[in-house]
Amino acid sequence: MTTVHDTLTTEESGADVVGTATALLDAYRPATDRFFASPTRTLLARGVRAPVPHDARPLTERVQEALTVARVSGQPDPVVVGAIPFDPSVPAALAVPETLHRAPALGKDPLIALPAPQPADTAWELRPVPMPEQYAAAVAAAVVRMKAGEFRKVVLARALDLTGDREPDVPGMLQRLARRDTRGYTFAMPTGTGRTLLGASPELLVSRRGSSLLANPLAGSTPRSSDLAEDVRRAAALLESPKDLHEHVVVVNAIREALAPYCSDLVVPERPTLVKTAAMWHLSTTITGSLAGQTVSALELACALHPTPAVCGEPTALARKVIAELEPFDRGLYSGVVGWGDEQGDGEWVVTIRCAEAARGGLRLFAGAGVVASSDPVAETAETSAKFRTFLDAVGAEL
Repeated sequence: MTTVHDTLTTEESGADVVGTATALLDAYRPATDRFFASPTRTLLARGVRAPVPHDARPLTERVQEALTVARVSGQPDPVVVGAIPFDPSVPAALAVPETLHRAPALGKDPLIALPAPQPADTAWELRPVPMPEQYAAAVAAAVVRMKAGEFRKVVLARALDLTGDREPDVPGMLQRLARRDTRGYTFAMPTGTGRTLLGASPELLVSRRGSSLLANPLAGSTPRSSDLAEDVRRAAALLESPKDLHEHVVVVNAIREALAPYCSDLVVPERPTLVKTAAMWHLSTTITGSLAGQTVSALELACALHPTPAVCGEPTALARKVIAELEPFDRGLYSGVVGWGDEQGDGEWVVTIRCAEAARGGLRLFAGAGVVASSDPVAETAETSAKFRTFLDAVGAEL
């Protein structure tokens, strides 16, 4: 493997693609490595040169300090990699790695088409948190409050705990997630002793390259179908669904308002398009813009956006309180932000969804649904079950 300086040209040009990205995927080791793959690049970070401290200062200031420490210690092009929690006030799992290996996007590597190893035959025990009927009751309670005018949207999540007769195979799960959908964002990050956050998110929060920014909010979803005709029908229905279109426009408007102060121009399409994963259809809007100046970093933009109504609700402060009241678990890093940023301010930050936290005792999976006044509790519960499918397939479990 080569270092960041040896492969920068390869990453940008897409040259020498065969095997370079999949080699990083194959080389991933839990505990010591951070892996991040996007439609533009593949990163494998190893070790820690400079951790990001946790204190009362803004996160962006602490990250900049870590990048500076790494550069002063002899690293010429430091990059921070890791994850930020749903609640930005609690410690983040961010660090400047000792070494960083780069390659083009996994989707450009022909070897990514090779099948991933099948999951081991594991006797999984599943425990929903809360039970589906309790989750549906929470959705119904939120709908009553929205119809009374208390708030406009809340995203309610549930967890699924998996325990098995063997330790979770984190590298194998990462292989299956990455090879299942190379157009998304696949990640694996250490979050503590023996713990790993991993997933395959379809949603880019924001990226910056020079003066150009890109955001791709997703809100409004429906499960895929194995029957082609039914799958197309569901996609077409999603594009015309008043409930899902309303949910989507709430998110897009919030992102537009948050980004506008930083931009000399901002292009926001009037209507969403569709994005598909192996499990879901999503309403999608691609927002592009030019920064008024290059002093604002991708991480600063991400912090200005996080949490969007796509993972929290509207208005944000009240939605947070509702989530705390109705969800019987701590989200931790779920529905936070994961990605990378460099000292020049470029970076890619992704919404941490379709994810799980692996530990020695098993896995905790997460899934959420956007709830508005017209939501149906049964349908929202079914949506979360469909979103669990991404990870259940990766471990060979059935809900």
